[in-house]
Amino acid sequence: MAVLAVACAQVYAADSFVIKDIRVDGLQRTEPGTVFSYLPFRVGDTYTPENGAAAIRALFATGLFKNVSIRTGADVVTVVVEERPVIASVDFTGTKEFPKKTLIEALNQVGLGEARPYDQALMDRAVQQIKQQYLAKGYYAAEVNTTVTPIGRNRVNVLFNVTEGSIAKIRSIRIVGNEVYSEGRLLNLFSLSTPGWFTWYTKSDQYSRAKLNADLETLRSYYVDRGYLDFQIESTQVALSPDKDSMFITVNIHEGPKYTVSGYKLEGNYLGLTDEFRSLVKLEPGDTYSAKVLNESVKAIVDKFGVYGYAFARVQPKPDINRQTHEVFFTINADPGRRIYVRRIDISGNTRTRDEVIRREFRQFEDAWYDVDRIKLSRDRVDRLGYFKDVQLGTREVPGTSDQVDLDMKVTEKPTGMLGLGVGFSSATRLSFNASVSQDNIFGSGNNLSVDFNTSSYYRTLAVSSTNPYFTQDGISRTVNAYYRTIRPYSSQGNNYAIKTPGFNVQFGVPFTELDRVYFGAGFEQYTLDLAPGAPASYISYVNQFGKTSSGVPLTLGWQRDSRNSVLVPTDGRYQRLSAEYSPFSTLRYVRATYQYEQFAPITRQTNLAFNGLVGYAHGLNGRPLPIFKNLYAGGIGTVRGFQQSSLGPQDAQGYALGGAKLLVADFEYQFPFPGTGADKSLRMSTFLDSGYVWGENQKVNLSDMRAAVGIAVSWISPIGPLKFSIAKPIRSQPSDKLQSFQFTVGTAF
Repeated sequence: MAVLAVACAQVYAADSFVIKDIRVDGLQRTEPGTVFSYLPFRVGDTYTPENGAAAIRALFATGLFKNVSIRTGADVVTVVVEERPVIASVDFTGTKEFPKKTLIEALNQVGLGEARPYDQALMDRAVQQIKQQYLAKGYYAAEVNTTVTPIGRNRVNVLFNVTEGSIAKIRSIRIVGNEVYSEGRLLNLFSLSTPGWFTWYTKSDQYSRAKLNADLETLRSYYVDRGYLDFQIESTQVALSPDKDSMFITVNIHEGPKYTVSGYKLEGNYLGLTDEFRSLVKLEPGDTYSAKVLNESVKAIVDKFGVYGYAFARVQPKPDINRQTHEVFFTINADPGRRIYVRRIDISGNTRTRDEVIRREFRQFEDAWYDVDRIKLSRDRVDRLGYFKDVQLGTREVPGTSDQVDLDMKVTEKPTGMLGLGVGFSSATRLSFNASVSQDNIFGSGNNLSVDFNTSSYYRTLAVSSTNPYFTQDGISRTVNAYYRTIRPYSSQGNNYAIKTPGFNVQFGVPFTELDRVYFGAGFEQYTLDLAPGAPASYISYVNQFGKTSSGVPLTLGWQRDSRNSVLVPTDGRYQRLSAEYSPFSTLRYVRATYQYEQFAPITRQTNLAFNGLVGYAHGLNGRPLPIFKNLYAGGIGTVRGFQQSSLGPQDAQGYALGGAKLLVADFEYQFPFPGTGADKSLRMSTFLDSGYVWGENQKVNLSDMRAAVGIAVSWISPIGPLKFSIAKPIRSQPSDKLQSFQFTVGTAF
């Protein structure tokens, strides 16, 4: 600034004259044209002390020059500049917490970087910016020093020397003033915590102002939703230890009295259905007042109006607080507005799937009144197709009308073909391998075509299946299966038998409700036993009794109910399936039935419990034993992890798994996001307890026979398809059991 003042004094001392020439001295890298572009005068203009001072100010403002002055004489203006050094390189030492790229991006935000002019004021801002990066991570003791090294051509190298220090840990969180709830109970609401077993990974013991504000809001909501309307956070102190290694947080609160509901009333237009709407209010006189419950009641009323076509109903609660009696009386005023009709439904984003495949899932129709339940159901049904990775359904007002809207469904298609690979491994057996190729939306028609093959040493199959979910316009589905299987022993002791089974079946599915579907069908299958020396006695006995080849005509009947909120990653809802197989004709005479029950219950917004139960029963008919081909099996992925696939239950003298006629499986899982992924549902972990067993036709079901295993599992809906991994440790087993601790399945989409 001193230079600028002197230069300006020199300028104002000069006389005015007509400029004959303009010269620039002192340039090294900057082009002369750059300087000329900032000058407020040209050759032929009149030079004055005023426009000379303006020229100096304009050149200083560019940040390119450290000194600027103007000399005049003989009608010539000479601009003398001293360029600022240019930063040739920026480097860092001592940085472990941040990659160099992150710090360079932070410096770019303050204008410091390679090929930019060097400025000490800018350097000071850069140091503060780097410190802010470390403070945000809890490094309160971080120190940043700079080294500037001049090099040729008026350039400098800038080096930031960082001493990170250690992360400041939260050593104490205190809540003062609480009387109703214990401090421990309140601290459990906080995401911040003191150091513990897993804080090295969760980082919850590192202070963050944003996290603390969120915790305080959670604390406030906790009290207010339990009736403490006068609750206040009086002060919050955050103290840093002198060594900047520890943080101490103290929250002072005032709880106040608890408020109860004295009563409520409904005002406005409730379409003559006041009692029906009143049943949606979940706060009754004498209840503890809760703003959360009141808001949920209001939302339920708004949604109920939406069912009757009043999409833009206005429902407002008005609490009247009596601080003397500590009671709240609230009024819910409703104005339904005009009934809204859906004029048109537009679909976009389906580059492959035909419009009709999506439209047939809609339960909200065009030209019908707006129904929020049917709209939600329509969106869920399209999502359950499994053809799209994202489904959004919104409304759009129709210009020129006040009682019509259009629905816009936007879908994002995903690969619906799947190449699935399955692998199992144990120390006692070799790798088992199976694969399948399927296309759930072939040619965009919504039909399914799949080919399943298995090349393991004990189970080989080739199966072709085709499903048309809308075989009729009413939604009756048709599935056709054709297959050829060869089954060999699970044991590695040798191939002493083989079961060859060609067959086919046709099955139809009839929808009875939005959630229920009934299946029925028929088929034909033939079994051929090829025995070798050492074959199991049960197989030899079967061949002696019924011959080498036998056949059956199974009739099938089933029922399915699915209310899960998602097919790929369910966290809430229930799935049930009952299937029965009855073969009264030909050689094989039997009945077999299985019932599967799945329940998903959310615990928090990101975690849930899951239960899978499976019960099976099979029995021979007309005095004949149950065909050994129709035995039920348990063990492995899908039933009891930790045990070899289909290995549980009765065994022959050689240790071969025979399966059985009675099956019981019970699996429990606690599912949660993979640490560090937040609310991402595509990557999840779970801890599980699997149990189950199979009993023979003449055995009594004894729960003490049940095998069990515990373990952890990871599931990932990856870009290439679903992947599942599990590691299990049996906690109830017998020496004769075949264990398999690690199992995984891999799917590849195309």
